[in-house]
Amino acid sequence: MLEVLAPGPLTTIQDGIGRLDAAGLGVPRGGAADPYGLAVANLVVGNAPAAAGLEITLGGAAFLARASCLVGVGGADLGTTLDGRPLAPGSSQRVATGQRLSFGTPEPGSGIRGYLALAGGIDVPTVLGSASTCLAGAFGGLDGRPLREGDRVATRVPSSGEASRAGRVERWTGPVRSSAGDPAVVRITPGPHGSGLVAALADATWEVSPISSRVGIRLTGTAIAAGLGRLSSLPVAWGAVQLPPNGQPIVLLVDAPTVGGYPVVAVVASADRGVLGQLGPGDALRFALVSEAEARAAEIDRRRAFAALVADLAG
Repeated sequence: MLEVLAPGPLTTIQDGIGRLDAAGLGVPRGGAADPYGLAVANLVVGNAPAAAGLEITLGGAAFLARASCLVGVGGADLGTTLDGRPLAPGSSQRVATGQRLSFGTPEPGSGIRGYLALAGGIDVPTVLGSASTCLAGAFGGLDGRPLREGDRVATRVPSSGEASRAGRVERWTGPVRSSAGDPAVVRITPGPHGSGLVAALADATWEVSPISSRVGIRLTGTAIAAGLGRLSSLPVAWGAVQLPPNGQPIVLLVDAPTVGGYPVVAVVASADRGVLGQLGPGDALRFALVSEAEARAAEIDRRRAFAALVADLAG
């Protein structure tokens, strides 16, 4: 069990799947903004990749162990320490009662979201098929809100792998978070309103605005003139690239609403969606236009590479 000493700017409980089946109810998908980073934290403590963990945005969080537990770290390197000793992303460590886990702040361009997993998972209710925190609906996770000082995060029944890992540091051998270079290059396919606009989107370099969140990333750069007039609302999803009247794109993230009225000029390839979740204010972003077949192939390649890393850890 961990007690929250400092929550940082935003720390929530998220799993790796979210609420895909609740979109018809108007419920955002939710879940980890970088599912890959969460999966790394889970796997090094013997959990299922999509098990619920803590998503720590921009660091600044600190926890006190009220009972011994095995923890894993993934995602961005937030300068995690255990009683002052570094704990690198992609590793696990047993935390004894009374020890302190602390998260610093990310270096520019190094990702903004780190993940902390507890062996056996986190003991919170499942709501609409997920343990994730839905901030817009104020449900899921821990009372539907970010963690705050004094909260306690308990584990479920310890995983079968916990005892065998006691006292050891498991290491993930691959990348610990979703990343696409500097500047980040994210693959896109044309959206329903992309004709004549998607090329302009791909030709520019964009910067992530500070006015961004788990709902979406606002980009700044040379405005794109849409000239599409008023549109009826249409279904939207994680990775949709919208173009509002000011010509500055918005890339939707995991907490985006299920419908929107701005033109959708492109859709981010599923293989690169996790990259979006690690982009922070001031980061540079470029889009690379690919075909739907190329986007599908990229996702297949991503899954195969991930499976190989999982096999390496198990071996």
